[in-house]
Amino acid sequence: MGATIKFRETSGKRRGSYRPMADINVTPFVDVMLVLLIVFMVAAPLLTSGVPVDLPNSEATPIPDEDNKPLEITINDEGEIYIGETLVKFERLVAMLEAMTNSDPDRRVYIRGDQNLSYGQVMEIIGAINAAGFRKVALISEASIKKP
Repeated sequence: MGATIKFRETSGKRRGSYRPMADINVTPFVDVMLVLLIVFMVAAPLLTSGVPVDLPNSEATPIPDEDNKPLEITINDEGEIYIGETLVKFERLVAMLEAMTNSDPDRRVYIRGDQNLSYGQVMEIIGAINAAGFRKVALISEASIKKP
């Protein structure tokens, strides 16, 4: 905080007296808020995916984000299945999806599979989700931009 002293002229006996004027200095407050904003902007993308997997590269175009809450299923290199960050057994996967979506077949489901998984493991999960009636199932990959 800072204080400034302003010259105040008065009509009367005391001319040229000084009176302290207290002003709030907001510069340190703004500096701290900008630093916090930058920290949260850097940290926010790191919080989006909880289970680390090595996604394969693809030249496919990105999927438009039509709905704001897609379900994300992750299959790591050991074959463990996660809904969000919750570990789920394959036998319970469809039941949990139906419970989370209230059996809404138009709910988007994203599948993040490690690139070291076999094609059969990923297709088994996609087939189970599709057989349960979910119509909007998509695979997530790392985007690779082809340079001309």
